[in-house]
Amino acid sequence: MTDTVSRSERSRIMAAVKGKDTMPEMVVRRLVHAMGYRYRLHVRGLPGTPDMVFPRLRKIINIHGCFWHLHGCPRCRVPSTRRRYWTTKLHRNAERDKQTSRKLRQEGWHVLVVWECQTTPQKRERLRRRIAKFLA
Repeated sequence: MTDTVSRSERSRIMAAVKGKDTMPEMVVRRLVHAMGYRYRLHVRGLPGTPDMVFPRLRKIINIHGCFWHLHGCPRCRVPSTRRRYWTTKLHRNAERDKQTSRKLRQEGWHVLVVWECQTTPQKRERLRRRIAKFLA
């Protein structure tokens, strides 16, 4: 199956994909802030530049997009065009995530990964409880 938009349009669309301040990230930030926790964002001095860092607690929350980090849920569907390119890229992302989490744990950090599909309105209460348990 071929792409339904022109090459230049696809390029524009892909260029608009954000790495920071995404909708799932904002959902998690609001939940955590409402719980009374304060955090630092995207700390460059740590492996992988974690999304949310709680220095006093030595805890980190990373928010991953299901597609980009190869979650395996229905949101994570490899495109049918250029399949080899996408599978290689997404597997490399997933492998880098594992290595980064391993390095952080070796440095004494506790890491929680929140997936994009866990931030939907129906699942937010469960997510809030999970984060509260992690940060307690």
